[in-house]
Amino acid sequence: MNLQQFRFVRETIRRNFNLTEAARALYTSQPGVSKSIIEFEDELGIKIFERHGKRIKGLTKPGAVVAQVIDRIMREVDNLKKVSDEFARRDEGGLTIGCTHAQARYILPKVIPAFRERFPKVRVSLAEGNPPTLARLVLEEQADIAIATETLGHTPGLAALPVYNWEHIIVVRPDHPLAGLTSNEARNLTLAQLAEFPIVTYDRQFSGRRTIDEVFEAARIQPDIVLEAIDADIIKTYVDVGLGVGIIAGMAYDPRRDKGLIGLPAGHLFGRHTTRVAIKAGVFLRDYVYVLLEMLSSELTREVVDEALESTPKAVDTARSAAS
Repeated sequence: MNLQQFRFVRETIRRNFNLTEAARALYTSQPGVSKSIIEFEDELGIKIFERHGKRIKGLTKPGAVVAQVIDRIMREVDNLKKVSDEFARRDEGGLTIGCTHAQARYILPKVIPAFRERFPKVRVSLAEGNPPTLARLVLEEQADIAIATETLGHTPGLAALPVYNWEHIIVVRPDHPLAGLTSNEARNLTLAQLAEFPIVTYDRQFSGRRTIDEVFEAARIQPDIVLEAIDADIIKTYVDVGLGVGIIAGMAYDPRRDKGLIGLPAGHLFGRHTTRVAIKAGVFLRDYVYVLLEMLSSELTREVVDEALESTPKAVDTARSAAS
């Protein structure tokens, strides 16, 4: 048995048992992957995958155990490479940050320039996606960390640490009836009053949307959500053209930048939310990753991060761990 066979098995699981997709991800041929896996099964004397004809349908019972062992082995192989890089090329390497559009647009620009100034030889990449996708990227080690509000704190195998708290903001055009509310009236705006107007807000997987739905449902109010979008810039655009009232994350509204819109506080309606950064348990972190984490929040010291990683159980199934 060899590491190549381990990679083929792991990637086949990650690609939902699609050998063609696994081969493409590994830059090899589908027949080569299939042959290598069969040889590996013969060597072990067990079947790792359930098959229907030539198609793989899932893991066998012993195959599930083998997959866990392979995942641990490959994680440690990757850790060895990182340890080598840490001591041979201390301030060089790559850093992939998984993030939602909101984090890429409003939070990371405050951090990455300072990080690049300190580590000019580190290549920084942003991998944008929805929170479940970001969780999977970190679990599969395609991203070093991920930053999002949803999902990360409920995904097995990830240590999810708080970065900052925020509240929603209601945005309207200056000619909208709600724009004339006094500060006191805005703070006492009710769900029923808000629901009198069409609403533009986030897709269900982004920025506290689940809480928005739950709050309306608990009040037995059916809001008229006329448009869902994955980022605040789109929401503000459609508010500006008169489609409805926008509900966005507080960090996405800046009175100086968004001069054509009025912002109203909505924390009393939808509560406070926590954006978290997630790291995979059991993964060796380069020094510059610790530095970035502390740049995101001064409370994320090396000691705090290490304690969180040590107390987080490792994921046992990379193909099935990312929760929604």
